[in-house]
Amino acid sequence: MPSSPSSRFARSVLVRLAYGLLSLLFIAFVTFMANELAPGDAAMAMVGEKASPEALQRAREQLGLDRPWPVRFVEFVGNSARGDFGRSYFGIREPVADIIARTLPMTAKVAFPAIALAALVGVFLGTVAAVYQGRFLDQAALGISTLGVTLPNFVLAPILVYVFALHLQLLPLNWEPVQRAPEFYYLILPAVVMAARPTAVLARLTRASLSETLQQEFVKLARAKGVPSFRLYVVHGLRNAILPVVTALGSSFGILLTGSFITERFFTVPGIGFTAIDAIQKRDTPVILGTVLVTGALFVVVNLVVDMLQPLIDPRIRESQV
Repeated sequence: MPSSPSSRFARSVLVRLAYGLLSLLFIAFVTFMANELAPGDAAMAMVGEKASPEALQRAREQLGLDRPWPVRFVEFVGNSARGDFGRSYFGIREPVADIIARTLPMTAKVAFPAIALAALVGVFLGTVAAVYQGRFLDQAALGISTLGVTLPNFVLAPILVYVFALHLQLLPLNWEPVQRAPEFYYLILPAVVMAARPTAVLARLTRASLSETLQQEFVKLARAKGVPSFRLYVVHGLRNAILPVVTALGSSFGILLTGSFITERFFTVPGIGFTAIDAIQKRDTPVILGTVLVTGALFVVVNLVVDMLQPLIDPRIRESQV
């Protein structure tokens, strides 16, 4: 007796979860080995390069770095499965889970507005470009999207800071522990910088998908029947062209959550990206592994949600999805 669509869908979700767990294990292993093979370690960063061999050995024993790396990696994986990522090697040796719980919400405060801005502007530009294909508005939208793709964050960020923070003095230069304005103002520039590339990608993808959809017979039939332009382009066109855009949107959101390292560092936003960069500079292995594993898990979850939404958005692919 064939299984029901719901059971097949549940089985496909479990398979994706299994692949996601394997991906996380691979990410943890690669990160661990990269840190292991790099010159120096946390003990050397703690006691200094000019410390005696005895002091360096004592620091390594204190941190547990004198044990073989396979033992330490297996121990990390087992503890991580229980939500225990260990403790930071520096400062008050705060639990890594507490560090992540404190910094991840700040990253989300930047990532959510960024992806919302990217979705609104990107889909709008792509729709305008598809409707006015080959005309001035199309060329302008393509120019903006090309600029967004080719201009890296570390170039765009100083430009926006110079214009809006230094020249016009409308926005704060970077994050301040003692804020002189509402928190929203400190998040505008980081959100805009992080939204630039996803906006460009979504605009170009929307244009390509909608242009193809507008050539379909059902759209030509609706146009021949006198369907109003707004309904023709949005209901008949964009609704049927949105599936690849949603897929790209989910991937972009995952990238925003996990790829905010440069932006957070530039604007000194105390998010998980800023924390990870600081840990890498200190060789704080538990924090490095914990932040990478959590951001990797978020990326897997976001992409799983996108995969689950696809058959709901387009029933035609429901059977192929399950």
